[in-house]
Amino acid sequence: MQQNEETLRYINREKSWLKFNERVLEEAEDPYNPLLERIKFVAIFASNLDEFFMVRVGSLFDESTLDEEIIDKKTGMNAQQQLDMIFQEVCKLSQRLGAAYDEIIAELEQYNYYQVDFDTAEPWLQEQIDAYFRAELFPLLSPLIINNRHPFPFLNNEEMYIGARMKNVDEHLGIVPVSPQFPRKLTFHSADHEKHYFILIEDVISHYMPQIFNDAVEESFVFRVTRNGDMDMDEGLYDEDIDWRLVMEQLLKRRNKQAAVRLQFSKPVQQDIWQYLCNKLQLTEREFIIEQAPLDLSFCFGGFDGLEDHPELFYTPIHSVEAPGINRRRPMIQQIEQNGDLLLAYPYHSMSPFIDLLEQAAIDPDLISIKITLYRLASNSRIVNALVRAAENGKDVLVLVELRARFDEQHNIDCSKKLEEAGCTVIYGVEHYKVHSKLMVMTYRSRDKIRYITQIGTGNYNEKTAHLYTDLSLITANEDIGREAVEVFQALSLGQFVKHSRYLLVAPEQMKKPLMNLIDEEIIYAQTGGQARIVIKTNSLSHKEMIDKLIEASQAGVEVILLVRGICCLQAGIPGISDNITIKSIVGRYLEHSRIFSFGTGKRQRMYIGSADWMTRNMDYRVEVAVEVLDDGVKKTLNQMLECYLSDNRKLRTMDADGNYQKPQRMEDEPVIDSQIELFDYFAIKTQKAQKKLQKQELEEKKAKAAKKAKNKAKDKKKEKSKKQMKLQYGFIKKKGRKNKK
Repeated sequence: MQQNEETLRYINREKSWLKFNERVLEEAEDPYNPLLERIKFVAIFASNLDEFFMVRVGSLFDESTLDEEIIDKKTGMNAQQQLDMIFQEVCKLSQRLGAAYDEIIAELEQYNYYQVDFDTAEPWLQEQIDAYFRAELFPLLSPLIINNRHPFPFLNNEEMYIGARMKNVDEHLGIVPVSPQFPRKLTFHSADHEKHYFILIEDVISHYMPQIFNDAVEESFVFRVTRNGDMDMDEGLYDEDIDWRLVMEQLLKRRNKQAAVRLQFSKPVQQDIWQYLCNKLQLTEREFIIEQAPLDLSFCFGGFDGLEDHPELFYTPIHSVEAPGINRRRPMIQQIEQNGDLLLAYPYHSMSPFIDLLEQAAIDPDLISIKITLYRLASNSRIVNALVRAAENGKDVLVLVELRARFDEQHNIDCSKKLEEAGCTVIYGVEHYKVHSKLMVMTYRSRDKIRYITQIGTGNYNEKTAHLYTDLSLITANEDIGREAVEVFQALSLGQFVKHSRYLLVAPEQMKKPLMNLIDEEIIYAQTGGQARIVIKTNSLSHKEMIDKLIEASQAGVEVILLVRGICCLQAGIPGISDNITIKSIVGRYLEHSRIFSFGTGKRQRMYIGSADWMTRNMDYRVEVAVEVLDDGVKKTLNQMLECYLSDNRKLRTMDADGNYQKPQRMEDEPVIDSQIELFDYFAIKTQKAQKKLQKQELEEKKAKAAKKAKNKAKDKKKEKSKKQMKLQYGFIKKKGRKNKK
């Protein structure tokens, strides 16, 4: 009985993640969203699921093969039980995915946009498809026959294959790989350009399978294999006398060769076919899934040629604004030192002020050094280019590049080479610990005084995701924070961790305990009759100790509000346990990625922003950095953001006592509040007010300058007149009309 009560507190991590991805799928099903934005959510759901299978399911497969059974500490489930649960839920979600995709495609027909296969295409369209196949595809195909003379080939991860049942019983299977180099879909237009048609590349190849195999095909089908992508990326990295980048490149090659964890089919096939493939891939019937939607939905991210003139199919364009009070004509360092802490909130704010700061620093004669941690980067990154330029200008540039940023490893390897060639000092972190922090500190020297500009963020230094993710970036000239940031880099350079800090929370040694102490302070305050409150916004919550501490706070009467986008292993609403805990989640137009930790209210309130989720990996096995918000203006802005999130009645979902997330119930006359859209308006208004104030100040400064100039001019004129009179008085200047005597 006690065990049951204990496990009621928790939700299995994998089940919680599937609930999150279900919320993504709901966005594809939501008629409130524009049609072509809905189809993007179809692709996001599928992409999320692919990564989930590669990483989490792959890890569970590994656990299931171990002699020693590994049990989930929160729910008591072993690996096989979790896998059974996952595949059961995934099959349900796959059906919904197929239904959502079919609904969107059907609705596109009202815009004269049609998906076809060869048999449903009109004769003129069949001719164009046939011409394309023979000219562009057929010469590039590599068909295979699997029989006793031709062994079963290696099937690449996430690549599609067209399979064929052969008429010859001695031939087990015909296979045609669908190269990733092929276009995902072909688009054709009617002669008057009024109607648009697309066909998926696998449907084209499937139609021609009998011709490819000389009429020896009984039936064809599309299938795809997902392989385990979870592996120890630390392996070999910390041996002496090795090239870290070379080792990582070798590990990446090995990852793509790992065991299969899922087999997807485009349609039902005869039992002997799927059993044959499962046997070759060492899979069971459980891992065999028949999909209703296309197996590769990446084409949903791309454009739908012919629909550009229908703005109602897309989100209304919204553009980032400059942060309030920023003057792009003035050096950024001056503005930060004079105006106080600067908060950039993406995508509402432009990233330009931060990039300007770096680019100006690269040529600033007072700059001594730049130290920065890089986890994920945009291609052709202006940030990397600024660091390169700084190094080429003789500045001391230290860059910690995390080579183990999952699925970005190769890009980071390439960036590390570029930085090193430019003269930057490149380091790779701490043994067995990923460096996930978003931290930069610049050191200046002027008039024998050391000054710091420090940036601490919740998101990556990535210009692309700054338009897609909600993130926060704090830039400050606070000397104490600057010194602590330098200490973080000094520790990392020595392969060590920060153990003492005041303004920064630094995992793994200096984050979990301070956070728990802050929760304890709220518990004590509640026990003395005070109104205690904790608000946490994070991507994931799975750390058992942190969950238990939040439950303890709930039992003490502390109001706990959790905004958790993704995984949440805490069950809300259990009487006597978590009934003072409210758990909410927002899945919307932008990916919620910012982390905000708030403890207390009013003058008691202490707030932090940083890179860490409340997960075991973040608190105990990564280097993460959060910073206390000291500026009252920044704190006010963050509180208003949290208030806006909690007032959302469009995208905000609330966890019920069964662990399900319920959509908000809105009255008919109640205005729609989409917090992400509301925040655009909020920041736009703030910027407008600040710009008006700035323009007024500039005008007053201009007037004052003009008045001063006029005053100085009058003063100079008066002075000159006085000087002239003095010269006349003493005979240095002859009076007009007086003739000289001989």
